[in-house]
Amino acid sequence: MLHVNENYSKIQASYLFTEIAHRVSAHQAANPDAKIIRLGIGDVTEPLCDAVVKAMHKAVDDEATRKDFHGYGPEQGYAFLREKAAKVDFQDRGIDIAADEIFVSDGAKCDCGNIQELFGHDVKIAVGDPVYPVYVDTNVMAGRTGANDGGRYAGLVYLTCDASNGFVPGPESAGGADIVYLCYPNNPTGAVATKEQLQKWVDWANANKSLILFDAAYEAFIRTPGIPHSIYECEGARSCAIEFRSYSKTAGFTGVRCGYTVVPKGLVAYAKDGSPVELRPMWTRRQTTKFNGASYITQRGAEAIYSPEGQAQTKATIDFYLENGRLMKEALSALGYEVTGGGNSPYLWVNVKGDSWEFFDKLLKKANVVTTPGAGFGRAGEGYIRISSFNSRENVLEAVERLKKVL
Repeated sequence: MLHVNENYSKIQASYLFTEIAHRVSAHQAANPDAKIIRLGIGDVTEPLCDAVVKAMHKAVDDEATRKDFHGYGPEQGYAFLREKAAKVDFQDRGIDIAADEIFVSDGAKCDCGNIQELFGHDVKIAVGDPVYPVYVDTNVMAGRTGANDGGRYAGLVYLTCDASNGFVPGPESAGGADIVYLCYPNNPTGAVATKEQLQKWVDWANANKSLILFDAAYEAFIRTPGIPHSIYECEGARSCAIEFRSYSKTAGFTGVRCGYTVVPKGLVAYAKDGSPVELRPMWTRRQTTKFNGASYITQRGAEAIYSPEGQAQTKATIDFYLENGRLMKEALSALGYEVTGGGNSPYLWVNVKGDSWEFFDKLLKKANVVTTPGAGFGRAGEGYIRISSFNSRENVLEAVERLKKVL
């Protein structure tokens, strides 16, 4: 008899963004003439920058000639991209990361989910609450949790992220976890962590032989001096952390798909007999077995992000989104709402002082504005909504006026 993986049945019935899409579709069907402004899902709206487009056109031309044609590439990524990422993202910042510690993929979401394949089923996982759902659901699918009870899974350690700790929990709440997921700038709260706060996590992880999985997908939005762009800015992080990077928000690659993961040489976990096992060769084996690499065309586009033109153009686009966030945060604050994020992040985390799904429905039905209810990110997200700054300036300004009328 063929059996299914029954861990899937533990997952909450509806994925957050599927439920949002269902409600928006129902509203649109009932109000076909309504102009809906979508400030919910974190998808970019501005086009790829010129430097990337030109590089990808050139790469297409390469594929059209026998001389320059590329078939299967290295599963770890082409050297031309890995070397640029190592230099610009790390070495130029004084961070010791080498090109052969970088593994190019089709996005940080996939890597955040796939990385858990390296670890035993009995490891203890800690996640923030609220949390990016991928961290939780992939471990539920793998069988590392019990059932869902009131929005939380038995067997997981939940690190409460709320206004009292600035949405940055400390390691004292980790409860002996083997693996902790950290994401800063944070999705969904938009909060950032200081170097001192991250250093405490690194010191804890090294002392406890634990591992930090650090999601830096939004580091390009950081504008405040002194806020770390990488966990590896902390002393000792190479021996206790894996970092995920994404070009989705950095350069508008949500549809193109490209990112990378950093697995330092010498980083270890442990076999049941206590002997150390290096993780980089394991990740190499996993990728070469299950992944054929991001396309040559995509990686040439990603390489162009690191050119002087690409750096300037992608920064200008991110500044555009940050200005959208500033406009919305200013308006909501003037209306009396407490708002986190926006300054170093594309997300605003708004305290609505009530049921988050009710507030979502209110904005959808009365203002034709789509947001994301905080409850969808975990129990501690109840009472908040997340607003994305990814949209046109025209739509953002119109959304602000609608919110003023409704709120």
